[in-house]
Amino acid sequence: MIKRNIQSFSISNIEYFKKQLLFWANNTFEDIYFLDSNNSDLDHFKRFDLILSCGIINKTNSNLDYFSELKTFEKINDWLFGIITYDLKNEFEDLSSNNLDNIHFPVLSFINPQYVFTISNNLLSIHSLENDVSSIWNKILEQKIPLANRAKSLDLKQRTPKEKYLETVNKIQEEIRQGVVYEMNYCIEFYAENAQISPINVFLDLNEKANAPFSSFVKTNNTFIISASPERYIQKTNEQLISQPIKGTAKRHTLANLDTKIALELENNLKERAENIMIVDLVRNDFHRFCKLGTVNVDELCKIYSFDTVHQMISTISGKIDKETPLSECLKNSFPMGSMTGAPKISAMQLIEQFEDTKRGIYSGSIGYITPENDFDFNVVIRTIVYNAEKKYLSIQIGSAITIDSLAEKEYDECLLKADALVKVLSSF
Repeated sequence: MIKRNIQSFSISNIEYFKKQLLFWANNTFEDIYFLDSNNSDLDHFKRFDLILSCGIINKTNSNLDYFSELKTFEKINDWLFGIITYDLKNEFEDLSSNNLDNIHFPVLSFINPQYVFTISNNLLSIHSLENDVSSIWNKILEQKIPLANRAKSLDLKQRTPKEKYLETVNKIQEEIRQGVVYEMNYCIEFYAENAQISPINVFLDLNEKANAPFSSFVKTNNTFIISASPERYIQKTNEQLISQPIKGTAKRHTLANLDTKIALELENNLKERAENIMIVDLVRNDFHRFCKLGTVNVDELCKIYSFDTVHQMISTISGKIDKETPLSECLKNSFPMGSMTGAPKISAMQLIEQFEDTKRGIYSGSIGYITPENDFDFNVVIRTIVYNAEKKYLSIQIGSAITIDSLAEKEYDECLLKADALVKVLSSF
């Protein structure tokens, strides 16, 4: 295990300091992971209010056997941060990903960072190999917050036209009638070419508006992930393992009485509950493959959580595993997350490849970290903008669960609702 020194500093203005920290990291390092819980009271399991990694000691190499490389990398027994794309599924099953890809993330990428910053209860802790990081603390405090740059107007296009979307939903429902799947998550892409944005300013605006508990800003190889995810894929704390799939979304209302009514309607919506329960059963089945016998439980079923812009139906599944169990073992038995595929999982993934027009890449994948104690926490990459600064290509992917009871027009409207916050942020810069 790498021995790190930890120095802590008290923060007076947490929101302003977070911006200083992000701008300083972005200006100083090529690779950063900025993971912000937004001090959310909705996440009862959070370990930190914010965690940031900067710089690289070690990094996984891009090769053909990503999963074996991860298993080797985990043995470092230090802080690790990484992205896992949806396409890692191809290393677990006889599957492929051959659709259009204009972002080109590696299937899996992890770093062992030079610095790790954690914030809890207005206290910043800097984990480093140095004896004294006071100079870094002072540089962060001196960091100015520049004015937001106005971006050129984005010509955001839809990869899958509405007519084709509606036709595809009908085709998916025919597969359901034939018994191939019970539910399938169908995704479409919104994209812009020759896009010029300020990734950091877009993230700060989106983060403020969405206030999501699994928000992230990742910069790697001149590509940026700007995410306001409300969903946790998997977390391990000692022997405790949890997953919190989301199925069920409703737009919030500005009037309190109508907002309460919308939340209650979502809670009692039989279609949304059926979708959620199908995925809960899938996650339970995944957990039974590697958790200790008799420890898998559904702690919350179809509970409504209210975020700044939407209500979400979330369930919590838990289990116990050996403390030494690595992330790779959990991935092998549960990735990709059922909320982003459907059920049965393999059949759903085969149909996803058949019906979708774009390779998912990091969308439907995961971002997170592993601690030196072998605990970890990873989100589900949804509500996310991906930007390749070199190619000036911007991508947003949005999806919804299709069941036999789905109405194609309503599913299409749900996709537009989920994209709305992202599109509005981009239009303001």
